[in-house]
Amino acid sequence: MTDTDENDDKSRSLGGLFSRLRVALGGKEQSEEPMTPDNGLGKLRVDDVMIPTAEVIAVPVDVSRDELVQTFRESGLTRLPIYRDTLDQPLGFIHLKDFALTYGFGATSEQPDLQALMRPLLFVPPSMRAAVLLQKMQKQRSHMALVIDEYGSVDGLVTLEDLIEELVGEIEDEHDEEEAALWHEEKPGVWMAQAIADLDEFSEAIGVKLATAENEEDVETLGGLVAMLAGRVPPRGEVFVNDEGVSFEVVDASPRRIRRLRIRLPDPKPETE
Repeated sequence: MTDTDENDDKSRSLGGLFSRLRVALGGKEQSEEPMTPDNGLGKLRVDDVMIPTAEVIAVPVDVSRDELVQTFRESGLTRLPIYRDTLDQPLGFIHLKDFALTYGFGATSEQPDLQALMRPLLFVPPSMRAAVLLQKMQKQRSHMALVIDEYGSVDGLVTLEDLIEELVGEIEDEHDEEEAALWHEEKPGVWMAQAIADLDEFSEAIGVKLATAENEEDVETLGGLVAMLAGRVPPRGEVFVNDEGVSFEVVDASPRRIRRLRIRLPDPKPETE
């Protein structure tokens, strides 16, 4: 297969994905019809769906081969932004496939020439509508964009997967084994759970009743319980504590739904003599 054939296949595949999304959202199946700000992502802005800078995993252009392999392995990501000195000096991004074909599969541990493997990044303002970015990614067949503020600093990162998940819900792949479980214990008394986990089943698993008599008829999931405690859909990073001292930290959320929570049980009270 030639490079042209491969690019044509990628274009048809991505175009087919957007076509299926339009149909799923009630739109017409017209391959040339662009996504618009009103047919799926509503009034969401790019900064509503971006990964904040503090959570962006990126590598410097002079990263060693072994360090790059380790970053790919530990993050589970297939695309990594590349920068010079700091992330505020982005150069592009590297795809795991490009790196593996050039330096993997028994190749020597020579210093990789990342500039030769780099693909271009999109640069977008935080105020851009998310649907407009989705359309831009469709046209340019791009999967990653850096969000740049008015001073030229990086505010965050948005991937095509982030935008599609806003439309169709969480997308899991074959490497999301730990995420596939609705909850797991990080350490004694601390649990990571998906917000869609059944409240009663999780309470039974950890041995602590989380719902009260007043709200147990109104909520069915962990995310629903936290939204009720907050009185809204809380953003990532907020922490809520119920009357029993159980702490709920919002680990991942969008403006419309909670995705993941960290639940910390209170320290056991010392027994009295």
